[in-house]
Amino acid sequence: MNTKKDIKAMIRSVLIVILGNMTYSLAIKLFLLPAGFITGGTTGIALTVTYFFDINMSLFILIFNIIMLITGYILLGKKFAVTTIISSFTFPAALEFYNRVLGDLTLTTDPLLCTVFAGIGIGVGLSIVIREGASTGGMDIPPLVLNKYFKVPVSVGINIFDSIILLSQALYNPFEKILYGILLMFVYSTVIDKVMLSGTSKTEVTVVSKKSREIADAILKEVDRGCTILYGEGGYTQEHTHVVLSVVSNRELPKLERLIRSIDPVSFMIVNRVTEVSGKGFTLDKHTP
Repeated sequence: MNTKKDIKAMIRSVLIVILGNMTYSLAIKLFLLPAGFITGGTTGIALTVTYFFDINMSLFILIFNIIMLITGYILLGKKFAVTTIISSFTFPAALEFYNRVLGDLTLTTDPLLCTVFAGIGIGVGLSIVIREGASTGGMDIPPLVLNKYFKVPVSVGINIFDSIILLSQALYNPFEKILYGILLMFVYSTVIDKVMLSGTSKTEVTVVSKKSREIADAILKEVDRGCTILYGEGGYTQEHTHVVLSVVSNRELPKLERLIRSIDPVSFMIVNRVTEVSGKGFTLDKHTP
């Protein structure tokens, strides 16, 4: 039984990684390449190389990804190589597939629309792959190597390499395209952040009230969420008080706020957005022992 579940999980993971790479490559084909924009990562290197040399872009990406994959295997280990091998081959294959099927299809020539939708497509594609715990390969690998051997933060490494790649494209592009390239990276970075947190963010509510027991009971019965009662002391009054802590979904927040105000209109309430919650009622069934 476990073997069947493992196989199903593996197949699901592979299909999701393929979907992410196909989404990524479609955005490159439909919006980035027609507009002639600059970008970072492996695609940015490929744009520079194909500008100066007569080489197929998909072929160059495939060769570059294989080199990076071998580098990752040697320096980062076998486990890392397994998680990146699918992306290393799927992305260039999908890009070549779209080139052959779609040909010279152009949806829009407006540079701003191309920037926005290329950023959205790239961001969605990359985040699908990352959320599955896989790597997109290519230029993801050098920052990871620097982090492992020289303790350089991955984010810093990515920014350094992307900046170098952008500068290489600035040699043959007008300044306006450089600005669009910066905007493109900002869009897909923002989209990645949003998609990575979608479906996982919840709302934490902290309530300080003299009717904490009533509020806790109401949360359990009316909202069907768990809560914790903490013991505190007023900083000014030095009186002992109880604090109710609960985590709810974003949709449940208005109902919870109305419930708390109906019980104690003068209660002190703090609402925070949390990016990830695990445990009973969220990642585990409520009745899990």
